[in-house]
Amino acid sequence: MGCLFSCFFFICCVFLPSFAFSGPISTHSISPNFTVSNIQFIDYSGTFLLSPNGTFKATIDAKPLSSYFYFSIVHTASNTTIWSANRNAPMSNSDKLSLTTNGLTITNQAGKVLWSTPPLSSEVSAMQVLETGNLMLVDAKNVTLWESFDYPTDTIVMGQPIPVGKSLESAVTGEDMSVGDYLLQLTDSDVVLQWNRMTYWKLSMDTKAYKNSNGAVSLMLMNGTGLYLLASDESKVVIQVAFTGPSGFRIGKLGFEGRFSISSFVRNKWMLEFAGPVEKCDIPFICGEIGLCTRIPLMAECSCPTKFSSQTNRCMPVDSSLSLPSACNATSTGSQLNSSISYLGLGQDMDYFFNDFREPAKNDINLSVCQDLCSQNCSCLAVFHRNSSGSCYLLENQLGSLISTANSENDRFGYIKVLGNFPPQNPIEQKGNRKHHFPIAGLVLLPSTGFLLLTAFVFLAVQWLWKNRLSKTRTAKLARLNSSSSAELQMISIPGIPRRFDYEELAAATQNFKTQIGRGGFGTVYKGTLTDQTIVAVKKITSSGVQGKKEFLTEISIIGKIHHVNLVRLTGFCARGRQRFLVLEYMNRGSLDSTLFGNGPVLQWQERVDIALGTARGLAYLHGGCEHRIIHCDVKPENILLHGNLQVKISDFGISKLISREQSTIFTTMRGTRGYLAPEWLTSAAISNKVDVYSYGMVLLEIVSGRNNCSLQTCGHITENNDIEGGLSSYSSSSEFRLYYFPLIALEMHERRRYLELADPRLEGGVANEEVEKLVRIALCCVHQDPALRPTMANVVGMLEGELPLGEPRVESLNFLRAYGQRFTETATMEGPSSNVATIATYNSLSYISSQQISGLR
Repeated sequence: MGCLFSCFFFICCVFLPSFAFSGPISTHSISPNFTVSNIQFIDYSGTFLLSPNGTFKATIDAKPLSSYFYFSIVHTASNTTIWSANRNAPMSNSDKLSLTTNGLTITNQAGKVLWSTPPLSSEVSAMQVLETGNLMLVDAKNVTLWESFDYPTDTIVMGQPIPVGKSLESAVTGEDMSVGDYLLQLTDSDVVLQWNRMTYWKLSMDTKAYKNSNGAVSLMLMNGTGLYLLASDESKVVIQVAFTGPSGFRIGKLGFEGRFSISSFVRNKWMLEFAGPVEKCDIPFICGEIGLCTRIPLMAECSCPTKFSSQTNRCMPVDSSLSLPSACNATSTGSQLNSSISYLGLGQDMDYFFNDFREPAKNDINLSVCQDLCSQNCSCLAVFHRNSSGSCYLLENQLGSLISTANSENDRFGYIKVLGNFPPQNPIEQKGNRKHHFPIAGLVLLPSTGFLLLTAFVFLAVQWLWKNRLSKTRTAKLARLNSSSSAELQMISIPGIPRRFDYEELAAATQNFKTQIGRGGFGTVYKGTLTDQTIVAVKKITSSGVQGKKEFLTEISIIGKIHHVNLVRLTGFCARGRQRFLVLEYMNRGSLDSTLFGNGPVLQWQERVDIALGTARGLAYLHGGCEHRIIHCDVKPENILLHGNLQVKISDFGISKLISREQSTIFTTMRGTRGYLAPEWLTSAAISNKVDVYSYGMVLLEIVSGRNNCSLQTCGHITENNDIEGGLSSYSSSSEFRLYYFPLIALEMHERRRYLELADPRLEGGVANEEVEKLVRIALCCVHQDPALRPTMANVVGMLEGELPLGEPRVESLNFLRAYGQRFTETATMEGPSSNVATIATYNSLSYISSQQISGLR
């Protein structure tokens, strides 16, 4: 029957090309001789072969916005291409695909072969697409002669084995399926990503990868539970990445931008489960040739390094007399020999992606020798040299992007080879005969010229010593005259310090500090208007003593250099005697707590999500995007400010402390706010940026519920299902009061998968269960008792944006919430106004230990 259908279809295609079909022509098996082209399909679907259940289809179709056609296998439900035959030789809509007993062939209208299967061991009997997505040619005995799984393109599917030596090759763009510059290669020990054969990522270095054994890898396989690198017997797992998301059809894809990702198709949409590398700056060509990539969590900022400028979308030397050498060929070799070779230094805070994945070309040599090695090699375009070890790294053939490291301990310096197009020297001079061209008068005047130079040198040296002594004398006088304001002199000397205001300016701007708009642990904030009509927030530092001075110096020296859309910008400062002021940008909607907990308009769900995302981005920048790592240590709704269009900015770095990127140590002067303090404050555990992650998780729960986590509520009773009945609206003088600890309720509702009950009731059903689930799961992951289990803020941003899969809260690390919650949920029946005061006092006694107690413990 299948053969009759195929013959009928063949006759229609050959003899009736103008016949209009009402729909796609498709079957589950095709026999030779069969010819098809895209132009035959009136509905442009291009489908002519289906898998038994229709999960996959064989098509000849064009990519969107493209006029090129490809013979491809496509996942039907998502319309995602998983394999293409002629990716380097695209078809026109009238080019033909032919199935004969010798195999598959694609030819153009002139009869030229664009693509074909290799010679086969026997004659083809049928072409089929399996439910796995594998396209197969079989003989009369159903023996496989050829299969697409043996020739992967840029995508793998579940059940598709990738042996050692096989690879995925990226496309050029989303529309151009031609082979691009990126390669995912399976080696006998790992999976690596390469750009122009230079490694820039390994699976084993990813935090989600687990190494189970040290055996040699022979096969990579993906199924419904994870991605596995298997040993030769295929029973031992060497490295694995486990999937935690809902089960669905999964693909692994090497994107044209250079990132390998694994996604699951669930509920008719793709859910990202894994991506590597996570940071965009780790992708080699993200900013183009010699472009400088600065890390912003899950994003990248591109610029040109010093001594280079952007010219026609490419970083070129600022000095127009210099040029970059081209690829190594006969022409370029000659141009390098006829030009003056020099090197432009990149500075200490830049590195190259490939340096950490290869051995240096030479060790124990100085920079001059390293550069000589590059100068003698026309394929060498730049060098990196490590001062401490004398290691020399040669960058050859093609340059990718540079990475801004902001690491003061890096002693690997980079130098870009440049060519100076100067005319060659006189051949006679090159032979060493320059002395014959000196005028004789020059020989006579040389001694007198040397005497004059010596006299000038002595004069300048005496003058420099005299000025230096005079400067020291003046400095000593100033120090004696201004001993009471030495701290102010210290502040003035801080590099990059913002504008300094006079006290009188700020007093006039704030009308003698008339309008108070906020108050914090270290100061009071007033609204002010500068002479140029700029509205600002003026924070008066009210704490006294050494600690207040230290916080002030920290703020002006660090915040003044920070520029991020989700962080309040420091405009300037004022120092007058022992008085300290900060001038900050003004946020006209005040703090999140007044908006979230107040009586104004209810924040809609999307607004809450935007606030959560903006806050996460700001913290992620503090933790990893700055020159130094910064711990906020007082993340709470009062320190999250909003502008007119709900733009989110984090404020109050007065209690921030700095640590280096490699350092995690215990601090003794950090303080926070009750209800947001991480458990490690009460133990001997080290304090790291994970304390901010914990505080953020607590804030996120409040964003979901629209109320304080530790809240005093009236209540009727708690039902058997732990549902909360009653509320503040049912208050009466004889009400029963109960102290609710919302994080515990969130944990219990998570265990029962009843997320919608946690949403702010004022939303009145304006949010879906899965939307609440997303934020609650992220929040619970953030408040794990074990800091190591908490995600980084960069990963939180990824989960909120959908770039990373949602984490699964670990209940064993959340059981501490039950102990906290037990104290908060003790009830008491009280009558009269005095009872309310007693209840509030009880609440305060049951809440977190005070910051003063913490300081004592530390």
